[in-house]
Amino acid sequence: MTLRLCETFVRRSLLFSTIRKLTAAQEQAPLYLRVSGCSVFRPQTVRTCLFHCTPVSLVSSDAFLNRLQKGRPVVSDEGLCHHPVFVSPDSGHQFSLLVKEPDQPENAKSLKVAIVGSPNAGKSTLTNQLLGRKLFAVSEKVHTTRARAVGVLTEDDTQIILLDTPGLTTPIKAKRHQLEKSLLVDPFESLQEADLVVVLVDMSDKWTRNKLDYEVLKCLALNSDVPAILVLNKVDLLKNKTLLLDITSQLTEGVVNGKKIKIRGAVKQCMKLAAEPHNTEKTVSESTQDGVSPEGQDKDRLSQETLKALRSRRGWPHFKDVFMLNSLDREDVETLKRYLFEGAKPRQWQYHSEVLTDQGPEEVCNNTIREKLLQNLPKEVPYTMSQQIEIWKECEDGVLDISIKLYVKKDTHMKMVIGPGGQLITRIIQEAENDLMKIFLRNVRLKISAKLQK
Repeated sequence: MTLRLCETFVRRSLLFSTIRKLTAAQEQAPLYLRVSGCSVFRPQTVRTCLFHCTPVSLVSSDAFLNRLQKGRPVVSDEGLCHHPVFVSPDSGHQFSLLVKEPDQPENAKSLKVAIVGSPNAGKSTLTNQLLGRKLFAVSEKVHTTRARAVGVLTEDDTQIILLDTPGLTTPIKAKRHQLEKSLLVDPFESLQEADLVVVLVDMSDKWTRNKLDYEVLKCLALNSDVPAILVLNKVDLLKNKTLLLDITSQLTEGVVNGKKIKIRGAVKQCMKLAAEPHNTEKTVSESTQDGVSPEGQDKDRLSQETLKALRSRRGWPHFKDVFMLNSLDREDVETLKRYLFEGAKPRQWQYHSEVLTDQGPEEVCNNTIREKLLQNLPKEVPYTMSQQIEIWKECEDGVLDISIKLYVKKDTHMKMVIGPGGQLITRIIQEAENDLMKIFLRNVRLKISAKLQK
């Protein structure tokens, strides 16, 4: 297997003290160096090249690395893909785009990607990063995403369809928190139509990072014929970077792309530099010994034996690749984005190139306001509220007039929403206005009022 070292960690990691200056000849070497079975990404950000032994940021195959070397992704304000510059505030125009015949290029390629994970793992944040702009609602509270949303990346002859799913939950939790049925159904349905599954794990959450959620394992087991990759998110927030290696081993059960990996041993070899190369891979039979066939289970149900086995498991041994993302550095996301484009399949596009999302403008607006309510209101308050669009009007001067009515169940909640002197509701309006102006690329005049629901 190839262990690719990320420039992010090369620049910032203080985990290992081994630092080596490269000779003039080494400075002219390719950006990707193979040392003792590992692949090392050489930074270009400093005049005198330094070599840092750091944790891996991508566990992948040599074949993918060879493709990646042919052209590194260019980081720009627009990101890798040329996406539509705005979402139309006209719902009729947005609908016409969705039903419009796709403008099929010659040699068209596409890939449908389902992003799944526990609630608040960062799925919508990752989707926004891949899209190159903030489109889907994000907050620190769970269940911000209430239904599946589609984001579309289109560049040249390739289209990537991102399925941003709600956080996986159980029927008991859904009933307890009065959650919509979509939170139970959408993630499972998304996997059934996906070409690739991205399993996202929040590395900043010490309570969930060491074990894949049972609902995630159920999704994977039901669709084990669909290729899956593991993405460890927010690795920069993990203080002890040595845990990355242990957690990767646990979540993959020590197997990536059907081969045994010895991550810790490989890193030690990189630190020595002069050690003899040795084989750190071992092919694992595709029949597996875990009771889950790679060809997939019945799409509607799993046997009781399989369900029982999944409850005792910590990881999934069928991941094709593993990525580690730094929440502060875009280059990791650009590498993941390029990986998705490399994996696109020859087939016709599903959407016209002008489509950015399948959501209507009103839905985007409601989700944006809900995000601000979740961010600014305490505990259960935002979950008990409902909202309704009363006015949606494009004025002659180009300003989009929006009026929203919030329905609150308790008088105490009403006071929280308004805030002292109306300060909180004013802040919510200002934050939502700013986001909506960036989404619709026009001035927005937003009014929000609250009413006690009897």
